[in-house]
Amino acid sequence: MSQSVLELSDVTKLYGDFTAVDRVSLSIPEGSIYGFLGPNGAGKTTTIRMILEIIKPTSGTIRVFDKPSALQVRDRIGYLPEEKGLYKKMKAWSIIAYFATLKGLDRRKAKRRAYELLEQFGLKDFADQKTEALSKGMGQKVQVLASIAHDPDLVILDEPFSGLDPVNQQVMEDVIRDMAVKGRTVLFSTHVMQHAERICDRLLLIARGRKMFDGTLDEAKRTLPRRVRIETDAAIQPLLALPDVIEAYAIDSDGMRVDDDAAAANGNAHWELEIRENADPQAILHHCFENGIRLRRFDHSDPSLHDVFVRMVGPDAMEASYR
Repeated sequence: MSQSVLELSDVTKLYGDFTAVDRVSLSIPEGSIYGFLGPNGAGKTTTIRMILEIIKPTSGTIRVFDKPSALQVRDRIGYLPEEKGLYKKMKAWSIIAYFATLKGLDRRKAKRRAYELLEQFGLKDFADQKTEALSKGMGQKVQVLASIAHDPDLVILDEPFSGLDPVNQQVMEDVIRDMAVKGRTVLFSTHVMQHAERICDRLLLIARGRKMFDGTLDEAKRTLPRRVRIETDAAIQPLLALPDVIEAYAIDSDGMRVDDDAAAANGNAHWELEIRENADPQAILHHCFENGIRLRRFDHSDPSLHDVFVRMVGPDAMEASYR
């Protein structure tokens, strides 16, 4: 069993009468990619700052590498804050080398390490460019490299995908995977479900400061029943008589449940059927044909992480993106 790199036990943070983080507990195994997911304002950044002892919890305990304070093991931690920025007049290699020296590397080794990282991640030709001349994606990559230049065991990235175009988001995912391949433990926060779904070993869903789920992606998906989505103008009552159909309800084009009466009044054609675990979706499709239910769409697929989040979190999940 993997050793736990980071443990939180009933961690709470109060600001006056406002509870920013409410009794959050978690344990992150060594060598894993752990996604910290939730809408904006859910408490992700506050929790990360408590882990790093930038701020102190109101109550609860935090242990990093089995130490009661991250400050005791700070040279083993790499951190990319949510508020990102570069010294505009410094060259790309010197930014990385500078942060490496802050973590204990001597200047010669830090410079060599900077060039190695820039070459490894496709920025060799920009090593001597001032950071003000770099694109946003390149600049953000330089900041990530600066956070790992000292070869930390735990890397914490706060919203690393924020502001990146799709190409550079993919590059960021590759950087995170590369760190995990090399045995580092990566914790990253995001409100974009798609990234977590692709790369996380484990994930935590948080909303309104409370932990909603902690586990693997498969475990998250199993919290929802299987489903079939259809689009039809016909009445769906014959489907409700099927023993494998647990429930049917109207949904909008984004997959959000809507009031059935209002949907009927507006001629809603989108429906979701919850079905039993061992049900055969093809039998439902065959039943549609037998009963003259003409379909414009029939979709049977596993629920996405976004679906799980919508179900667990409710209206707050609308702030979480799946783009």
